[in-house]
Amino acid sequence: MNHKDLSAVVTALSQANRVLFITGAGVSEESGIPTYRGIGGIYNQKLENGMEVEELLSISSFNTNPHLVWKYIYEMENRCRNALPNRGHYIIAKMEEFLPYVLVVTQNVDGLHRKAGSKNLIELHGYIYNLKCTGCGEETEVSDFSHIDIPPYCSECGGIIRPDVVFFGETLPVKKYYRLISEIKDGFDIVFSVGTSSLFSYVSLPVYEIKNRGGLTVEINPSFTVLSHIVDIKITMEAGPALSLIWENYKQRFKIK
Repeated sequence: MNHKDLSAVVTALSQANRVLFITGAGVSEESGIPTYRGIGGIYNQKLENGMEVEELLSISSFNTNPHLVWKYIYEMENRCRNALPNRGHYIIAKMEEFLPYVLVVTQNVDGLHRKAGSKNLIELHGYIYNLKCTGCGEETEVSDFSHIDIPPYCSECGGIIRPDVVFFGETLPVKKYYRLISEIKDGFDIVFSVGTSSLFSYVSLPVYEIKNRGGLTVEINPSFTVLSHIVDIKITMEAGPALSLIWENYKQRFKIK
């Protein structure tokens, strides 16, 4: 990150009333959770019977073969189980303490933003440790999956339990989607797109909207994405180092300990 871009971001943060972070799997990579599309990610694997991940982790596959889908859900949870928030998560949470208004919109289901202390949080794709019965709708939160059967069945009605996450082929939860739309309508002075490929329209369109309304748009991603050519500032770095650099400079400028 060059000095000009760093200075522009820090200045914008100091003047901002409303700041938006849109985060993806790249934010959690430093915590040991591989990105779906990065090296070693699940997108690079050939799954059961040669199925693609979008097919296997779809709602139709869950409805027809929940045991198979749960096998891969368990694998995903196992990667999350001992993961701790990293400096990127903590810095975003710290900004919420010092800045007037910070909203975090994440596609991650690992819960690391909440563990780091982010309070104003929209988990668009859900939280893997929230479980819900497909029969009676009973909901519960667990600490991990180490003691549950695969697939788990509801003790109340015998229905199959699922994680309260968005499978491929499902729409976003209505309340979360409309809250996001409402927040975008209220406007943001700066938006950070961090560690996401931005392939879903509901995470890319807010960046376009904020740019069109005069807000500063910043992308933090070592790879190039569909947003890289339209953002005001492109930071070709991993999330943790980039956010650390921004926050350290912000603290130095305003003498925050």
